[in-house]
Amino acid sequence: MMTKIISTEPGYYRIPLDATLSDSMHGDMLAFELNTVRVRDADGIEGVGYTFTCGRNGAAIHAILSRDFPELVIGQDADQIEFIWNKLWWAQHYGGRGGPTVLALSAFDMALWDLKAKRAQMPLWKLLGGNDPGVPCYAGGIDLDFPLEKLLKQTDDNLTKGFRAIKMKVGRKRLSEDVDRIRAMREHLGDGFPLMVDANMKWSVDEAIRAARAFQPFDLGWLEEPIIPDDVAGHARVVREGGMPIAAGENLRSLWEFKHLIASGGVTYPEPDVTNCGGVTAFMKIAHLAEAFNLPVTSHGAHDVTVHLLAAAPNRSYLEAHGFGLDRYIAEPLRIENGFAVAPDRPGHGLAFDWKGLQALQA
Repeated sequence: MMTKIISTEPGYYRIPLDATLSDSMHGDMLAFELNTVRVRDADGIEGVGYTFTCGRNGAAIHAILSRDFPELVIGQDADQIEFIWNKLWWAQHYGGRGGPTVLALSAFDMALWDLKAKRAQMPLWKLLGGNDPGVPCYAGGIDLDFPLEKLLKQTDDNLTKGFRAIKMKVGRKRLSEDVDRIRAMREHLGDGFPLMVDANMKWSVDEAIRAARAFQPFDLGWLEEPIIPDDVAGHARVVREGGMPIAAGENLRSLWEFKHLIASGGVTYPEPDVTNCGGVTAFMKIAHLAEAFNLPVTSHGAHDVTVHLLAAAPNRSYLEAHGFGLDRYIAEPLRIENGFAVAPDRPGHGLAFDWKGLQALQA
């Protein structure tokens, strides 16, 4: 029986951060922009999706969700997710293939999967196949400019919250500063504790290789985004010559971009973000593509939803957790137990926003 979409309701909010965050390329971040979409079917069941930005472009995403999508989806069968995905992708293709268009598509696709799982009265991770609800999880800090004392305190706070893996930012003006901070973190955490670093696309290929070699003594889990995402051949060189596992993909916007990076040998840990790679539909295809190449898949952002996707993927590695201030507007934030994020058993993705609280933050 057809599950007809009868309405969509976009939302656009500016979420203040408790502290100014910074990394090597995005600069200082005072707030994040949250775009949501609520998709309702003829039975009154609602699916919720969202995407976010680092403080800009949210208005463009909102325009796509409010002006362009409704005429394309109202009256469609919500269970035909692949059909709707392709319809939206090709309707936007000439001006899209990335940027705000694919972020809007990602949010809408997430809402459709939430709706489908709610109709089935199943948690999303089981609907997607189900592997293991306990997913290894690390705390991702946005801490490049933190003094060392503050960086170590943030780490201790995360350990208290149940995390058993940590990622820190690198990409300071001098490589020696990065080395000193990593050394201090390794000494603080002890040998064997999972520690990753993230350069946020800071370096040239040769600089990235030099940094990777300098970081080798510290037994890092991976070096993330050492160079710009567009340089596929450069990534392959960093993997080949740097001597360190490389995580990348949070700035890739399609299955096909991941295909090029993976097939080139330019990534060790493919890292899709469900809010910008094309949604749940694309994320799972990327995870299975990585599996076909015998690669573990990790994630970026949206941990409350992504925990379901990694819980359904047999090749999952770590889930990245950072809430960007969203936890205070969510009924039941992600649960961490002894280093594992636990995928909830609630129907759908289980993420329930405080819509009244968000109302005051409308952008």
